[in-house]
Amino acid sequence: MLKLAAMIYIIVGSMLAGSFVVAALTMGRMDALSISVAAVLGAVAALPVAWIVAGRLNKAIRPA
Repeated sequence: MLKLAAMIYIIVGSMLAGSFVVAALTMGRMDALSISVAAVLGAVAALPVAWIVAGRLNKAIRPA
């Protein structure tokens, strides 16, 4: 399941990091530190999301 979670993280991580950066820019945070923090927070937030999605996909693909 780790390989599946890693592949999902590639997609979800970039999507959430980009969304967090857009949110930071929308709030008027134009400095590099705010943009970097938003990107890191999005990438970290994607870890549990990717793990949960991978678990559900794994159950759907290989039912017990």
